[in-house]
Amino acid sequence: MSNSLWVALGLVLIVEGLGPLIAPNGWRRMVAELSQQPDNQLRRIGGCLVVAGAVIAYVFS
Repeated sequence: MSNSLWVALGLVLIVEGLGPLIAPNGWRRMVAELSQQPDNQLRRIGGCLVVAGAVIAYVFS
């Protein structure tokens, strides 16, 4: 794997770990609220995140 991909993976893990590290109770509430959302809303959120990530990757590559 390219060195850039390892760096990107490391950054994703850092960002994902900040929520439970800094505010575990708020993070837990957010996860509980997300688990109650309907499937179509979760798919919409996931799709927006994928598109945003693809645009950022395209712009900065």
